[in-house]
Formats: sequence, C-alpha cells, structure tokens
Amino acid sequence: MKKMNMATLGLLPLFLTGCAVGEKAGTASIIYGAAAMISLLLLVGYCFIDRKKNLWIMVLFSSVLVVNSGYFWLSVANSLSSALMANRFSYLGSVFLPLSMLMIILDTANLTQKKWLSGALITLAGVIFCIAASPGILPIYYKEVTLKIVDGVTTLNKVYGPLHSVYLYYLLGYFATMLAVIIHAIVKKELHSPTHAVILLFAVLINIGVWLVEQLVHIDFEILSVSYIITELFLLGIHRIMKEQRRLLEQMAAQPAQTSQPEPPAEELKQFRQGLALLTPTERAVFEAYTAGKTSKEVMEQLNITENTLKFHNKHIYAKFGVSSRKQLLTLHLQAAER
Repeated sequence: MKKMNMATLGLLPLFLTGCAVGEKAGTASIIYGAAAMISLLLLVGYCFIDRKKNLWIMVLFSSVLVVNSGYFWLSVANSLSSALMANRFSYLGSVFLPLSMLMIILDTANLTQKKWLSGALITLAGVIFCIAASPGILPIYYKEVTLKIVDGVTTLNKVYGPLHSVYLYYLLGYFATMLAVIIHAIVKKELHSPTHAVILLFAVLINIGVWLVEQLVHIDFEILSVSYIITELFLLGIHRIMKEQRRLLEQMAAQPAQTSQPEPPAEELKQFRQGLALLTPTERAVFEAYTAGKTSKEVMEQLNITENTLKFHNKHIYAKFGVSSRKQLLTLHLQAAER
C-alpha cells in the first residue's frame, strides 16, 4: 500500500512538468533554463511596468530568479566545486523567498508590523544560508556530498548532516506563519473579498503541497522552480488589486466637504429631516460616523462590518435622504445644520 501511495504522489510532478519519468533527466536542464529565463523576464517586466516598486516584490522576483538560475547552473555543472557553488546560489534565493512572501502577505492584508521584524528575519535568513552553504567547507548540512551526472544532467548525492533539518523547520515556520497571518486578516476583515483570501491561501498552499511532494517522493527534478513562478504571479496580482482598492477608498475619504454651500431648496431640507427620522440604528451609526469625518475603512472597523455591508447601508441611507453620494449627503447635512 505504501508503494502504491508513493507511486500516486509521483504522478504529480509528471503533470506539472509535462514529461515522462524517462525523459525527466534529459529535459531537466532545459526546464531549469526556461524557468530562469521566465523569472528574469518577469523581474525586468515588473521593473518597467510598476512605477511605484514594492521592495519586497522586488526581493521576491529576484529570489525566484536566483533560485532558478542556481538550479540551472547545478544541472550543467561539470565538477563538484562548481555544483556546490550552484547549490549555494540556489539556497541564497531560497532563504529570502519565504521572507519576501511573508512581507508581501502582511502588506496585502494591511497588517502593521514591528520595526525590528524585517531586520530580525533578514538576520535569521543569513544564518540559515550560512548553514545551507556549508557543504564543501563543514560537514554540518551534508556529511558527505558527491557528484552524479545522468544523461548529461548534474545532481548531488547527499548524506545529510546534523543541521540539515534546520532549513526544513525554517520553511515550515514560514509556511505556518503565512497561514496564520491570512487567517488573522480574514477574521479581522482586512481582506474584504473572499476571493482575495482564497488567492492568498492558494499561493501559500501550492508551495506547501509541492514541498511535501518533494520530501515524500525521491525525484531528480525541483518542482519548486515552477511553483515559485506561479506564486510570484499570484502575489503580485492580489497585491496590486488590494493596493488599488485602498487607494480609491483613501481618495474618496480625502475629498473635503464644502463648508459654504448655496441655499438648498426647502423641499431638500424637508426630505433630509424626514430621512433622518427614517434611519435604522445601524444606518444612523453610519451617518453619524460620516458626519464625524471618518473614512469608509474606519466606519467598517468601528461597526465591525464588511465593505459589501457598508455599501448596502449606504444605498438605503442615500435613498432616504434623496442623494446619490456621500459628498451630497455631507453637503446637505452642513446646509441643514446652518439653517
């Protein structure tokens, strides 16, 4: 039964890479090279397209490029020293990749972080990299390592050392933290759309799944080279969507209400006073928050409601006052107060 389960798990890499087991070794270098080239194009494209570049997205794209370039370099290395250098190069990207993912998720979910957090995590990444880069210098990550070349593709035969599990715990810690952050953001309603939450969860879970497959199934191909590219596209897309939504909300909130307005018709003032009497308790709370100068985000936090719920209340409030926007509502409120 165990052999059957392992064989079933082994089918997943075949679908992801689109090649048979016998062809995998012969095509690995080509796939790594293609992944590295795609990673480079994505990084260059992001630099040209996005005017307000996000530091951690740049780190993410650069890390994916470094990882995939390292995989390609290792696959074509013709000596042990060259293969070990390539292995170190890929680990350089690997230790910073989960760090950048976590920072992007925190920013996307609009969660504040301690000032010292990024510095501490960068230091931790440096320590983990030094451990992972030790093969050929110290026998702590790999006790022994030799070169293996199959069908022109180079891999490393490794005997794991006492500190090899440190990197595994490092990744598991990041995966668990990312999931906790996403769940926290959902509970606190920082992610206003269920779709956004699902995309973020999928971006993390796809890497967890691929990583588990690589731990359970012995294959000579790093599927993460493909999943990392998928992940960076997911994170870039959801990050840009969330940032644009916040920008629009802030732009709406920043529009000042005019303090001096033409005299409104008596009918409008009459409808305003009638509408005030028709408001439900929740609608009155929303109305009073608006007149107090609170933004939509602050209203949602104060009343513990979602964006869609706020829009629902806005629709009914506007109808009762005979207006079509918050600006008109505030203008009418000021005019009524002056009378």
